[in-house]
Order: sequence, then C-alpha cells, then structure tokens
Amino acid sequence: MTAKEKLRQTVEELSEAEAQDALGFIVRRQSKRDALDELLERAPLDDEPTTLDEDEGVREAKKQIARGEVLSADEIRHEIA
Repeated sequence: MTAKEKLRQTVEELSEAEAQDALGFIVRRQSKRDALDELLERAPLDDEPTTLDEDEGVREAKKQIARGEVLSADEIRHEIA
C-alpha cells in the first residue's frame, strides 16, 4: 500500500473534528513551505568569491558523497540529541 493509499484510509477513519484538525495542519504546513519557496526565489544570488580553502572543502565533500560517506537526517538528529 502506498503512502497516499494509507493516508486516504486513515482520513476515512477520522472523525469530522479530527479531519478538520488534520486539514488545518496540512494547510498551515503548505503555507509555510510556499512562503519559504517564495523567500528563497527572491533571495539574491551569493556572488561573493570563495577562498581556496572553501573550494577545497567543496571538492572533498563531493568526493565523500561519491564514496557514500554521508549521514541521513535521522542519523544526524540521533548524533546531536
């Protein structure tokens, strides 16, 4: 069962009041995401020159990604908790 199918099934089981709360949450979350998207679209490009150290850091980071040396968001949350 897909996530959307599970969501539809869960929604059908909600009371009207629970459905209103869930809808409110989704609308608020969508509004925040839209506001962030708009803010990021209007942000000026970062045109400051980078240093040699920053360029080397980017190259090393890309190599680490290519080697699969990455952490998931959950792993990061666990580490900083």
